[in-house]
Parts: sequence; C-alpha cells; structure tokens
Amino acid sequence: MRRKLAAGNWKMNGLLGDLAQLDQLAKAPLPPQIDTLICPPATLIHPAIAQTRGSALAIGAQDCHAQSAGAFTGDISALQLRDLGASAAILGHSERREGHGESDQLVAAKAHAAQAAGLCAIICLGETLAQRQAGDTLQVIGAQFAGSVPATLDPALLVLAYEPVWAIGSGLIPTLPQIAEVHSALRTALEARFGAEAAHTVRLLYGGSVKPDNAAEVFGVADVDGALVGGASLNAQDFSAIVQALAAA
Repeated sequence: MRRKLAAGNWKMNGLLGDLAQLDQLAKAPLPPQIDTLICPPATLIHPAIAQTRGSALAIGAQDCHAQSAGAFTGDISALQLRDLGASAAILGHSERREGHGESDQLVAAKAHAAQAAGLCAIICLGETLAQRQAGDTLQVIGAQFAGSVPATLDPALLVLAYEPVWAIGSGLIPTLPQIAEVHSALRTALEARFGAEAAHTVRLLYGGSVKPDNAAEVFGVADVDGALVGGASLNAQDFSAIVQALAAA
C-alpha cells in the first residue's frame, strides 16, 4: 500500500524567524502512517534540516538544476541539496513553467538529476483556466506527462502532483469528480509507462488551494494519495490540520 504524503511548498516565503513554525510541526505527534514534507526556500533548507533532525518531518527543495555542477550562477544542483540532507525536490511547478519558461524536456532533465542524487522527484502537472474551460484538461496534462515523465525515471523516487493552475492561491478548487478524473487518467498513464505494479507505487498528490476546511473531502477522492500544499503550509496549525485529515482518510 502506498504511504500517503503531505507536502508543503513555502514558495518565496519565510525568514529565519519563521522556522518556529517548523519547530511546532516537528514537535507535534505527526501521524506515523503518512510522510510529512516541507519545502522551504533555498535560504532556509540547511537550518530547517538542522532544526528538524531526529523528527518525522522531512525537508525538501523547490527546484534543482539539471546538471550536477558547473558554471550556473545562482542555481543549486540536486547533489548540493542532497548533501544538505534534503530528501525531495518539487519540479515543473506552474510558477516555474510560466515565470521561467521551463519546458517539459527541462523538467524531465531535472527529474533525472534529482533521482540520480537520491532525491524524490515531485513533478507538477496542471492546466490553466482557459484550458479547463475549453475542455482540454486531459489533453494538456497528458502532453505534460508525456514530456516531463520519461520511462527512464525510477517510479520508486517519483511523485506526481496535479495542480490546476487556476486553483493555486485562488481559493477555488475543481469539483471532486474533476479531481478524480485527472488522477484516474494519471494512474492509467503511469501504468502504460511503467507497468501496473510499478505505477501503483507512485503517489498522486492534489494541489491548489488545499486548506483545513476542504482537505477531508479532497482526500476522500480515489487515487488522491495526499496533497501539495501552498499557503496553508506556512502556518503550523493549518498544515497540522491538513496532515491529520490525510491520516484520517
């Protein structure tokens, strides 16, 4: 059975003083049957790992470079992240795809780099509002999957996150049947790519305005193995409520 995963993406938020939120999470009785991960900004990864060492709370990154080293000013490699003690990297988030022009091919290369360094690659997929309204959601996500998730990846170090672009930070979420449709399509795509047995080891997360008041119903949807949480992960109390909802699902 797949272990459920609650992952928090702090994005470009957080100063050293905000690590107190991690302290609250790390000292709380986290449910042992699920994995809990926080991905703070790069400036906080090292102190976050030091602060949470010995707890059940894992620390990841929000991105990595496709190369292991080189003349790439301002970038961070997967090897450097692993050297710090990070366990995962979020890749292909819509804010990277749109704001930094990241292609499916680049996301795939980053995923290979992450896995080669021993990191779990959390690959994000999702449609815009215009694409949803045009009825193109499954085609868009299918194309992103085809380009971002090559068959050469290791399913044991892979997580997919469905993040409808229009729902991120908006307070809006797709209907439960819409979430179920996308997650079912992703599971089918994984089976075609990796085979049924390996495909069912890959966790599928839902992301996009997951909050304490809607988490339980989202986690009740088939093939939703957890969440990639944005703003609510910045507050220990809110994120803890989401974690508890996932444990109860």
